[in-house]
Amino acid sequence: MTAGENEIAASRVFNVPLEQTFRAWTTPELLARWWGPHGFTNTFHQCDIRPGGEWQYTMHGPDGTDYPNRNVFVEIVPQERIVLDHLTGHEFRVTATFEDVGGRTRVVFRQQFKLAEEYEQAKAYCVEGNEQNLDRLGALLEEMPG
Repeated sequence: MTAGENEIAASRVFNVPLEQTFRAWTTPELLARWWGPHGFTNTFHQCDIRPGGEWQYTMHGPDGTDYPNRNVFVEIVPQERIVLDHLTGHEFRVTATFEDVGGRTRVVFRQQFKLAEEYEQAKAYCVEGNEQNLDRLGALLEEMPG
């Protein structure tokens, strides 16, 4: 779904505790397993999950295309929020929020694009891609021990 100006948002409730969901977002080995749309894999080059830390990785598309990515973490509030700036290609800020919903976890994933033109280009594939990203997160959470 689209949300605010130049913003795409996706939300999902997972049937696992908040701590487990947050761990999947902040443990590089787990993050590499679910990040990206269906059919994509990742090679992490650097993943320093702290404010000011860099996250550099190559996303490998199902057609063999490589997509280099560079992000900088802006804010990490344990069990509550992760904010990062995506600095390659289309520039945008990702804000992921986490909420305990009776032992389950609601995740809201927002992408705020810097430029309206880039938002217009990206929304055609990002809306579905973000839903697939959350699908993959859900599948990983089902496999993870509690």
